Amino acid sequence: MTETVGVGAETPGRSGKKRQSGASRKGLDVQRVYTTEGVHPYDEVRWESRDVVMTNWRDGSINFEQRGVEFPEFWSVNATNIVTSKYFRGAVGSPQRESSLKQLIDRVVKKYVAAGLEHGYFSTSTDAEIFEHELTWMLLHQVFSFNSPVWFNVGTSSKQQVSACFILSVDDTMESILDWYKEEGRIFKGGSGAGLNLSRIRSSKELLSSGGTASGPVSFMRGADASAGTIKSGGATRRAAKMVVLDVDHPDVEEFIETKAKEEHKIRVLRDGGFDMDLGGSDIASVQYQNANNSVRVSDEFMKAVDDNSDFGLRARLTGEVIERVDAKNLFRKMAKAAWECADPGIQYDDTINDWHTCPESGRITASNPCSEYMHLDNSSCNLASLNLLKFLSDDGTFNAELFAKAVEVVITAMDISICFADFPTEPIADTTRKFRQLGIGYANLGALLMATGHAYDSDGGRALAASITSLMTAVSYRRSAEMAGVVGPYEGYARNAEAHQRVMRKHAAANDSIRTHHTNDVNVRDVATREWKRGIDVGSTAGWRNAQASVLAPTGTIGFMMDCDTTGIEPDFALVKFKKLVGGGSMQIVNNAVSRALHSLGYQNEQIEAIVDYISQHGHVVDAPGLRPEHYEVFDCAVGERSIAPIGHVRMMAAVQPFLSGAISKTVNMPETATVEEVEEIYFQGWKLGLKALAIYRDNCKVGQPLSSGKKEKVEAEQEKVVEYRPVRKRLPKKRPSQTVSFTVAGAEGYLTAGSYPDDGLGEIFVKLGKQGSTLAGVMDAFSMSISVGLQYGIPLEFYVSKFSNLRFEPAGMTDDPDVRMATSVLDYLFRRLALDYLPYDKRVQLGIFTADERSAQVEADYGTSGDAQESAVLEELRSSVDASSQRALEKGDEESSAKFQDAHTTTELMELHLGKAADAPLCMTCGTKMRPAGSCYACEGCGATSGCS
Repeated sequence: MTETVGVGAETPGRSGKKRQSGASRKGLDVQRVYTTEGVHPYDEVRWESRDVVMTNWRDGSINFEQRGVEFPEFWSVNATNIVTSKYFRGAVGSPQRESSLKQLIDRVVKKYVAAGLEHGYFSTSTDAEIFEHELTWMLLHQVFSFNSPVWFNVGTSSKQQVSACFILSVDDTMESILDWYKEEGRIFKGGSGAGLNLSRIRSSKELLSSGGTASGPVSFMRGADASAGTIKSGGATRRAAKMVVLDVDHPDVEEFIETKAKEEHKIRVLRDGGFDMDLGGSDIASVQYQNANNSVRVSDEFMKAVDDNSDFGLRARLTGEVIERVDAKNLFRKMAKAAWECADPGIQYDDTINDWHTCPESGRITASNPCSEYMHLDNSSCNLASLNLLKFLSDDGTFNAELFAKAVEVVITAMDISICFADFPTEPIADTTRKFRQLGIGYANLGALLMATGHAYDSDGGRALAASITSLMTAVSYRRSAEMAGVVGPYEGYARNAEAHQRVMRKHAAANDSIRTHHTNDVNVRDVATREWKRGIDVGSTAGWRNAQASVLAPTGTIGFMMDCDTTGIEPDFALVKFKKLVGGGSMQIVNNAVSRALHSLGYQNEQIEAIVDYISQHGHVVDAPGLRPEHYEVFDCAVGERSIAPIGHVRMMAAVQPFLSGAISKTVNMPETATVEEVEEIYFQGWKLGLKALAIYRDNCKVGQPLSSGKKEKVEAEQEKVVEYRPVRKRLPKKRPSQTVSFTVAGAEGYLTAGSYPDDGLGEIFVKLGKQGSTLAGVMDAFSMSISVGLQYGIPLEFYVSKFSNLRFEPAGMTDDPDVRMATSVLDYLFRRLALDYLPYDKRVQLGIFTADERSAQVEADYGTSGDAQESAVLEELRSSVDASSQRALEKGDEESSAKFQDAHTTTELMELHLGKAADAPLCMTCGTKMRPAGSCYACEGCGATSGCS
């Protein structure tokens, strides 16, 4: 494969045009990678018309409706819904409303190409056309996505805001503090987030020039918190996202640390007093400081004092003199205890952050954006884009490093062009961003990629592959940045910071050389990264660099759904089972695609994979899955569930990739409810030792407010008030009834199953013959059959028996002669799977994870083939149409109660709650009411794509 873009290359690309030498031209030349000359990317895919109708599951009301939208057939229903409702511009129902993905992509891409031509990025108009086609193809095929503000604003009549992340600045004057309120509110109104450091504000232990005592930064946080809450409730589609940072040597740091913990105590008292303190409750608004993430900025000096068990000085803001000495270990314990109680404050490691700072001559890095991944100068911004890592995984399980490098080139070029036409909320932010041109390229689907390649998330091999990919991404980004500097000039602040910038580039390259590889994949990727770091430093030493920053790892909430990613950012799989929306409406529970790919990578056969996937579908985990070797369990460890990844495993993964990022990582380390304050201390301490820039933790159930909707509360209260006496009535079978007999073998043991039905359909009795007549086994099976038959006639649903008796493990167990049930863990497991296949409708079997061989083949084709959701929908509709009308009526009426467990779930988080038997600490979506799931240090809604952060 040829180079994608370059300066002065002479290689003919697929377009066939010959390049001139760099000495005779100015601009970038672009070669085709994904596209073919003479064929537009839109003409290579099949398009279909869809109706997008999104409802609120609580009351059935329609949140959004747009019919007849045009999307490629391989786009999922969820991606279609989210893009249509979030990103299409124009009033719904008006002729100006966008109705096709083509219009959306063209609106954005054409703006980028026009700006690239205007500002001299391309050698010729042909290069610009190829760039347009490559960018279009990658967006169309979900290879990457820009952050949400690009889709909201670019190419519209609105301001061309492309940044999702902002850092503000506040000084020790009332004018600056009031400007902070105003600027933050303007950013919230636009749907973005901001962070800032309050450490310049005098503490409550210092005097004002008038002779009075200062209020301190915590007091001013109240006004900003109220402003954020008001703007959020004033019509924004998500809560305000903000970060507040305070230095550890600020005299008010202890008050800052305990601010939110004290409010959590208040919530408990109010709750016990009868007030409604649930999330979204009528009384929760009375609690302060709930609209911000708080972080303490610690120094190496402080952390060494903690390690040495010595004291530490708190310094006056104006003079810098030490006005109080405190026990460092005791202060660190208070930080951990507060985080244990309410998940705040997080921690940021100041000296590590500034040691990797490319522009120290222009000022220190003092703060971050709300999700802690963007860290740079005050009054600056960063626009993000993320690549879908699974798009670079070949069928043979190898990661295509060369293709990944070419994709990064295209994306980083587009990101830099956006700064040329972007608008910003304040003039200081605009000035800083244009002078330093900070970018934030990143990725999603790391967790799914590691699982698909047979790597445990918490393993040396998994970390080596993640580190190599991250190093390659940043190396190519900076190499491309250096090439752009040779064409359109380095960033304005580079000359002043040239020595420091080059030093950081060498640090990245040295870290790359230190990666310990374990498998062919990470060896190949690291070798390409090594080449790119060398090329980039060679070019940059002469031309400089176009961008002060290049990479971060963002939450990738909404855009992750747009790309149909299984996992967000750097996160592992949230769970092994999830919901998949269907074209005809509704959803079905499926096992994540990466599970089957992982089993293939680990050498399992198709029959074994089917049995393991069936088991996971029913249980939500792999423990005791038939045929799965225990040493492979770790490959399927997830963020939550039966086998959840240990907190330190998350920290180690962050540490593996941090040396290859310009910024930091948006991630919260989840800890079990049983975690201790000492364990939180250890996580925060290890984060410092391992070289992280920022870290936050969340302990399960540490907050009082529970995500319970009013509709559910009313239902619970109503059920508590009424008492229903239920007496079962036996419905006997008529003298003459239809029946069928199935012969079977399980691991060589032969038997017969005879099932009798009611004339109006529905199983009423079974007889099982197994063993010789008169033997103990035959007698036990006769008694068992009689018990099951009587239960069926008294109205016990068949699916109840199936859920109880399938997956029982005892001998004989093994291969069967039934093509639909190839493996059985016992005779009873086989019998009830066979009964389910013969007598339960498809929708019930989906919930139980039991499918025929044809149905499994259809699912595999839908997930891995070229047919996409359209064919999957057709298969499902055909299967549903084959179900008798009486079975459908039973499903809609009498049988609903038995399957209500799964029908009550509307998202993957709720499904995992049912598997785990406990509530998850995730908020309800403010847009559609469904429960969100973690995405980095934020939350994302699978229903409508809304996020609680800035992605």
